[in-house]
Amino acid sequence: MNRRRSPTLRRRRLGVELRRLREAAGVTIDVVAERLGCSPSKISRIETGHTSATTADVSDMLAFYGVNPDIAEILVGIARDARQRGWWHPYSTVLNSTYVGFEAEARSIRTYEQQVIPGLLQSEDYALALIGSAQWDDTDQRIAQRVRVRMQRQSLLIQDDPIDLWVVLDEAVVSRPVGGHEVMREQLLHLLEATRLPNVTLQILPFAVGAHAAMDGAFAILDFPSDGDPDLVFAENAAGGLFLEKDDELRKYREVFDTIRAAALDPDASSEMIKVLVEEPLWKSRRRASESI
Repeated sequence: MNRRRSPTLRRRRLGVELRRLREAAGVTIDVVAERLGCSPSKISRIETGHTSATTADVSDMLAFYGVNPDIAEILVGIARDARQRGWWHPYSTVLNSTYVGFEAEARSIRTYEQQVIPGLLQSEDYALALIGSAQWDDTDQRIAQRVRVRMQRQSLLIQDDPIDLWVVLDEAVVSRPVGGHEVMREQLLHLLEATRLPNVTLQILPFAVGAHAAMDGAFAILDFPSDGDPDLVFAENAAGGLFLEKDDELRKYREVFDTIRAAALDPDASSEMIKVLVEEPLWKSRRRASESI
């Protein structure tokens, strides 16, 4: 996987530039749509990065805006790259391809999870148990595809230019026996192995903290290597998730992450807690306690 060439990020970058140039030229979306012989909604989707644009359409837009030919050539090249298919395209029916596209070119990800191990750190058996439960009405083939692509995504952590991953996990995540005792034990050992990577930081947010700044739900903050690609937040919800890009939204989630990171156990203490759970799982001791009542 070449995470430096994500078509998803190219679409986003191109859209931002096309909107900026259109506004600088004092032209409305309706006028551009009329000039290109298309609907205003198509121009809007191109500018928001929700759809790719043909190189011909981009050339026509830039000529209409009076853009310098050298700049136009660069943007047409970005448009060409944006129409390429990412490695995840064959799996687009079983995953959030937009998120995976952004993830593929991110420089770093800071994420909080309150229910499950993040996909980049899941063992194969844990992923199978989790997806099989969440997608109970799916076919075995589609479940297998979901697991396969989740495993492929993890190469981001070990390739030549790996992503920096900082994870804060609610204690509930490591306490819930997804897939049963043996599957969860292997998952915890997998987490410990991941923490040995220099680009992975893992912290546990213990129950003892009580109410905290991230009670609203899981989220991920993605940072990109180019100054032309601003950070974004992916906030999970019942419908799957929402991408947030406004400055005040980014500031809020950065502050939330910094707050829970400060409240969580440090990485060494978090690893020690996981080691204890490997030897004496919390769910196992709780079961004994309930049986003795």
